[in-house]
Amino acid sequence: MKSDLFASENMAQQATAPGMSLQNAKSVKYAVNGEMLARQGSMIAFRGNLQFERKGQGIGGMLKRAVTGEGLALMSVRGQGEAWFAHEAANCFIVEIEQGDALTINGRNVLCFDPTLSYEIKMVKGAGMTGGGLFNSLFTGHGKLAVICEGNPIVIPVSPQYPVYVDTDAVVGWSAHLDTSLHRSQSVGSMLRGGSGEAVQLMLQGEGFVIVRPSEHVPVIKAGH
Repeated sequence: MKSDLFASENMAQQATAPGMSLQNAKSVKYAVNGEMLARQGSMIAFRGNLQFERKGQGIGGMLKRAVTGEGLALMSVRGQGEAWFAHEAANCFIVEIEQGDALTINGRNVLCFDPTLSYEIKMVKGAGMTGGGLFNSLFTGHGKLAVICEGNPIVIPVSPQYPVYVDTDAVVGWSAHLDTSLHRSQSVGSMLRGGSGEAVQLMLQGEGFVIVRPSEHVPVIKAGH
């Protein structure tokens, strides 16, 4: 049988080492040898001897909550084998977090991660009751984290001289040591006339970076995901 479908870049190869790697731009392969963590409903295929278990509140003291403010529930994957993860054909990126790093990621953008990473839900300081921005996921420790993004992300440097203002529905994540607060960019008069649609943003100050997606659309969380 002949087809471009069977091109080498589309073929799944046997893993040579435990851990995660990009299968392609839209999916992540994880060679499991023990345990790993992923968002519920994100497994699209597996081979080997693997068990999938929904995680409740608190996971061995590592997770203070298993559900973020965006409704992301986690599952553990245990055993030996390979599993593939994806979510609604979003672009996938692997971030290697080193000791001393601290990365804040919106729960809706988390796909899977190594069990060596510490993870907790944090209230975003200064964000108030903003949609998509009140609770975010803080990752520290050492290991790999797979992040998903609708479209190609934009990484914007933040410096003390140049704070960055982002829409709370578009933000993916940022350097955790940045200071956050709400910024109102719309005058009262403009609001009374119907508004610009850009009334309030999250302001980030300090030294680091912020990741945004090219969309303000808030994804609908499906039942069971």
